[in-house]
Amino acid sequence: MDERLNKILDTVIHRSPGEPEFHQAVRSLFSSLTVVLSRHPEYAENALIERMCEPERQIIFRVPWIDGLGKVHVNRGYRVQYSSVLGPYKGGLRFHPSVNLGIVKFLGFEQVYKNALTGMPIGGGKGGSDFDPKGKTDFEVMSFCQSYMTELQRHIGEHTDVPAGDIGVGRREIGYMFGQYKRLRNAHESGVLTGKGTSWGGSLVRTEATGYGLAYFVSNMLAAEDDSLDGQKVVVSGAGNVAIYAIEKVQERGARVVACSDSSGYVVDEKGIDVELLKDIKNRRRERIRVYADERDSATFVDNGSIWDVPCNIALPCATQNELDDAAAHTLIKNGVRIVAEGANMPVTAKGVAVFREANVRYGPGKAANAGGVATSALEMQQNASRDSWHFDYTDRRLESIMTDIFGRCRDTAEEYGHPHNYLLGANIAGFTKVADSMCALGVV
Repeated sequence: MDERLNKILDTVIHRSPGEPEFHQAVRSLFSSLTVVLSRHPEYAENALIERMCEPERQIIFRVPWIDGLGKVHVNRGYRVQYSSVLGPYKGGLRFHPSVNLGIVKFLGFEQVYKNALTGMPIGGGKGGSDFDPKGKTDFEVMSFCQSYMTELQRHIGEHTDVPAGDIGVGRREIGYMFGQYKRLRNAHESGVLTGKGTSWGGSLVRTEATGYGLAYFVSNMLAAEDDSLDGQKVVVSGAGNVAIYAIEKVQERGARVVACSDSSGYVVDEKGIDVELLKDIKNRRRERIRVYADERDSATFVDNGSIWDVPCNIALPCATQNELDDAAAHTLIKNGVRIVAEGANMPVTAKGVAVFREANVRYGPGKAANAGGVATSALEMQQNASRDSWHFDYTDRRLESIMTDIFGRCRDTAEEYGHPHNYLLGANIAGFTKVADSMCALGVV
């Protein structure tokens, strides 16, 4: 790494202690920038990179709420508005016990460059809370969401900051938050949140977007090798919307997904995951993945070990950050994996990425491969701004076109800088240069 970048990284770590995920995200970006600075030394001037590492605004607030028994609880809420140089802050809200400032900063930092790659006029941000919606009643989730939005509404708007969903925040939570926003603002500003229900301003394909987009990105990775998804054996971690719709789309294109997981373990189904059964169990009944094996004769449930022990040609980590380490990477390689693409945000550790690169396994980084969700959120913003509603097939075609363009940017940039097939380097440089050029144009602000 360039010595100037090392010094900036040391400063980032010193100013943000105890935030390893954030440090990891910055280090990952910096690992690709030495070749950029050698060609464009102007990017090292005027503390440009230092400014890119510092959020424009970090908001932390308390969220008191009342449970079904009348007991008062207090959680902590966050919104990190990272960069608005390309447009209003855009990024999801995550409700999960693991959420802290470092997690939100890492997600927001990644979001800036992911959003830049989409080509859409949106900046980057992220937010959430350490609230856990799992096991809560609808009343309790509503109570929390209304309290959370009572504070958040001061800081967002369709031209300022447009949150969406993430882990723990689906259409139910977005609905409760939008209802509270509308009540407090006395206005129906549908563009202030994305991921809404289709009957009240939401976009078709938004639920499927991240998973479908991942499948489209992988299709492009395979096409670059004169191959396709047809006949591929795939393992997908997770069982949320990203995983479910990635499974659905890759199987539509001829692949066979043989395993998926949740926090309780994983199931193996050599006949291929029955995606409709999985949707019923996870989205409608909100059951654990074990139930899939109980109801599917060809499936077995494993409550220990790693889903990455299951042999496959393509691995799609879609659960959470740092779920696939270097040991798992070695196992996947031994079992014949050829492509790894991230449906979650930073699910492969830095050492895991290095193992895949060393073995010439094609690796699709999350900031490119899972950008379909935010791209479709931007399409929802377009529909809201024009008071329009697009049909499913049209929106899906727009999504596939955007993902093809993102892959093209990653591929072409990697080749331009002398590292063909290094899609991480291509994604990092393409996102960085777009943000950096815009920051240079706007001056020191």
